[in-house]
Amino acid sequence: MDKYYYLASQLPFLRFADRTHLDSKSFLKEAEKWLCVGDFSILSGVNLNDFSLKPQDPTVLKAYKEFELGLRESFSLWRKSRKEGSEERVSAFPLSLVKEGTPLEAETRLLHWRWKFIEEKEEGHYFDLTFLIIYLLKLQILERLFTFDKEKGRKKFEELCKVSYA
Repeated sequence: MDKYYYLASQLPFLRFADRTHLDSKSFLKEAEKWLCVGDFSILSGVNLNDFSLKPQDPTVLKAYKEFELGLRESFSLWRKSRKEGSEERVSAFPLSLVKEGTPLEAETRLLHWRWKFIEEKEEGHYFDLTFLIIYLLKLQILERLFTFDKEKGRKKFEELCKVSYA
């Protein structure tokens, strides 16, 4: 069985930056009831932060991982060039995503950039494993987005910036 109408139809619609009552752990718990063992094994291995390519990865997951690797590589080259006094042009993302605003705002824009990439892959997939993989990646983006705490971040920043005069 490769169509999961009942599971997909009960999932809440996800929008970037909107909170949802569903988290990835609960989603996987429900998905386990509906998916065949092989598909659940694939789905439960999906992790937004694991971008190592595996031969058995489904096409949509490979595409996301290649996108993420390209994004990180471009970001690394851009940061390195800035450190060296030049500014490398990047093609993986518009520089305005990272140049303007606070680091938190830049991270939020980068998460939105990822969201838009994933959303483009959703077309034509409504009740299949690809849809569920995309849905889980979106849930993980939302979880990351809502773990940011401005006050905790400010305190940590101040701790790291203190100069000790011992």
